[in-house]
Amino acid sequence: MDCLAPVSVIGGGLAGSEAAWQLARHGVPVRLFEMKPLKFSPAHKNEQLAELVCSNSFRSADISSAVGLLKEEMRLAGSLVMGQALESQVPAGKALAVDRGKFSHGITEKIQSHPLIQVIRSEVTEIPAEGIKVIASGPLTSKPLSDALRSIIGMDYLHFYDAIAPIVLAESIDFSVVFRQSRYGAEVGGDYLNCPMDRSQYEAFVSELLKAEMVPLHSFEKAAYFEGCLPIEIMAQRGPQTLRFGPMKPVGLVDPSTGKEPYAVVQLRQEDRKGSMYNLVGFQTKLKWNEQERIFRMIPGLERAEFVRLGSVHRNTFVSAPEVLRPTLQLKVRPDIFLAGQISGVEGYVESTAMGWLAGTNAARMVLNQSFLVPPWFTAHGALIHHITTARSRGFQPMNVNFGLFPRLEIRLPKRERGKAYSKRALSAWDGFLRQVFPTR
Repeated sequence: MDCLAPVSVIGGGLAGSEAAWQLARHGVPVRLFEMKPLKFSPAHKNEQLAELVCSNSFRSADISSAVGLLKEEMRLAGSLVMGQALESQVPAGKALAVDRGKFSHGITEKIQSHPLIQVIRSEVTEIPAEGIKVIASGPLTSKPLSDALRSIIGMDYLHFYDAIAPIVLAESIDFSVVFRQSRYGAEVGGDYLNCPMDRSQYEAFVSELLKAEMVPLHSFEKAAYFEGCLPIEIMAQRGPQTLRFGPMKPVGLVDPSTGKEPYAVVQLRQEDRKGSMYNLVGFQTKLKWNEQERIFRMIPGLERAEFVRLGSVHRNTFVSAPEVLRPTLQLKVRPDIFLAGQISGVEGYVESTAMGWLAGTNAARMVLNQSFLVPPWFTAHGALIHHITTARSRGFQPMNVNFGLFPRLEIRLPKRERGKAYSKRALSAWDGFLRQVFPTR
């Protein structure tokens, strides 16, 4: 274990921080490169590691859901990110949401204080020639690094556009109109704020949304949005009722002022532990900022809203994983290079972090001359790996974890029981896998 060569981890986001932590956990020294604060991407705002830019939610915490199962696997595996998320948790119903500041600060402190991790605040424009590398540069990988990676894999990247939802100050919300209730929850209370709309309000809102000005794409860009994170105005273009069956669906909510289900609802989710800020759930947008303020103040209860952050859309870069990646997350043409996070072809905070965990673990095993490990397909980690490395390469798109990626159950079950069965099978397989990763566990 003496004089081990350090592994270079490029990128200090969720995946890079997780990869660095797992390498150090196995006794391998790490050089973690992060370009902030010397240079910021269009979406990043502070110099902390593991900054959350799209949402403060890690989605469902229910282990009978696919993403809840993935989080549980990560927790059992000693994930840095998942541990800090639980320490920074804020109320969000059945979801795991965090106080962004507390979360990123905690990750940064743990990484910077680890004796085996050296944080280097510098932009990497060329992939180091020597040693083992983990590239976790994220969806906003810089052009120089993108070009360097492209020269190695010998093919162009694919891309889509990821969107950020606005955030409003709680004190600017009209609580005489907005009511607190979780979907299908109690008449009073709940973790979400709800802005109810009647039919005329909804139709006026959609009408203005369709006429609003959007930020134009650059000449080198094309509108290739990820289906799971469509801008609100793009959804509205698909039909006048689309939003009522999407992020503005009123099902399971009762407005206490009328005793009836509203025609449409905009939900607000608590952004920080103090409850001083709320984000508009599902309201990713590419509208110009003045248009956002004008149109979103048409939402009942938000007429005087103070926006502490407005929405935006940014470029998301990833490789065609089926063509370039091994199931170990190594490049086929350069096994000394591992990819982690969204650049590897997954979508979402949790999925990106999971790939960081696996890349860091296998990079450590490479340093220690141990055999590589691939999680069983039955597990959430394994299902993601299996998908990104075996999917059809033509038209490949990043994927959130879902039970459709898992091997089918041996018996047919009612829908409400399937998730539990998938999770039970996965956690059994995951326990056996972790015994290989940590023999003394």
